[in-house]
Amino acid sequence: METITTNRATSTSRIDVVDVLRGYAVAAIMLIHNIEHFNYYHYPDKALNPDWLNTLNTNVFDLTFFLFGGKTYSIFAILFGFTFFLMNDKQNKKGKDFGRRYIWRLMTLSLFALINAAFFPGEVLMLYAITGAVLFYVRKWNNTALFLGAIFFLLQPTDLWHYVYVLYNPEYIPEARAFVLPWKATMDIIKEGNFLATLKGNLTYGQQFSLLWAIECGRAVQTMGLFIFGFWLGKVGAFKPEYYNRWKNVLVVSFAVMIPLYFLKTHFLGAEQTEAIKRSIGTVFDMWWKFSFTLIWISLIILLYKFDRMKKLCRPLQTYGKMSMTNYIVQSIIGGILYFGYGFHLADTCGVAFSLLIGFVFLFAQIWMCKLWLKYNKQGPFEMMWHKLTWIFSKA
Repeated sequence: METITTNRATSTSRIDVVDVLRGYAVAAIMLIHNIEHFNYYHYPDKALNPDWLNTLNTNVFDLTFFLFGGKTYSIFAILFGFTFFLMNDKQNKKGKDFGRRYIWRLMTLSLFALINAAFFPGEVLMLYAITGAVLFYVRKWNNTALFLGAIFFLLQPTDLWHYVYVLYNPEYIPEARAFVLPWKATMDIIKEGNFLATLKGNLTYGQQFSLLWAIECGRAVQTMGLFIFGFWLGKVGAFKPEYYNRWKNVLVVSFAVMIPLYFLKTHFLGAEQTEAIKRSIGTVFDMWWKFSFTLIWISLIILLYKFDRMKKLCRPLQTYGKMSMTNYIVQSIIGGILYFGYGFHLADTCGVAFSLLIGFVFLFAQIWMCKLWLKYNKQGPFEMMWHKLTWIFSKA
């Protein structure tokens, strides 16, 4: 998530398109968080709304999640792996092993995760700090091994194994989700608690349910695959301008695969299926569908970015992407103030459609602040702090 600058021998277009992708991902994530009320799923009573507004809210929610839910998060994770490639490659060219320094970098990331978690139950930085360790172990693998490693995790092996177990044990009934109890505890605190109580609840119950949800719903395994995939994309030069045309093939294949995967995941997550089926093969097809959709978004953005007119139109997202960590954490802070009980508690008065509108206003304000900040600084404040902590007592 930290934007990495490279030497002049590296094409700036390559870095620019990565910043655009990162900006797009963070912007879409923020819009989703707004309609989710930052994981606080409280909304106005539908009985008090006119029918047209309830229909609008439902359609906005469904469409937003169809387009962005689980897809822009994946872009974010892929770019985390790509950033690791940039830093690892730079150190390798100096004859240094980036491994130990990277582990330290993950430890410092956990500090930012705690800051973010205090305001937003469900944040991902702690998950990144934990699962990101997989890149330490694969950092010396060749391209083929990296690709196969990414595919292994992206196949959702634990869920596939779960499905095999279900097939041979049709009477099996899975236990209740472990994340549910801490999630309910977090929601109760957010609704009734004051500022300090909410921060404490978010850091305890909130982090617990967030990590358990990621493990139980396939996100943790997928994240490791996305990290390795992003690392592999960096090694093969996928974001270099000369590689852009190859993304046409990725777009075509991803679109062709995405359609049947959508129907398969819809079928296996349907109400007529058992809970065991939903949690196993249903999760598998859902994750595969989201990954194929992720590749569609990446391909489209890269292919459009070849045109000068699109480069101009993408400059706000590029600026936004350069401060992705800062924007992500600031979103959490402001979101809590807007929607939670200790703040304005807008969750109970703003429906999905109006919350999305708030998200767009928030997005434009952040882009303006990024533009202003980057006039005088090379990095955002949190990016700057993370960079300094990463290389403390060392010459980068």
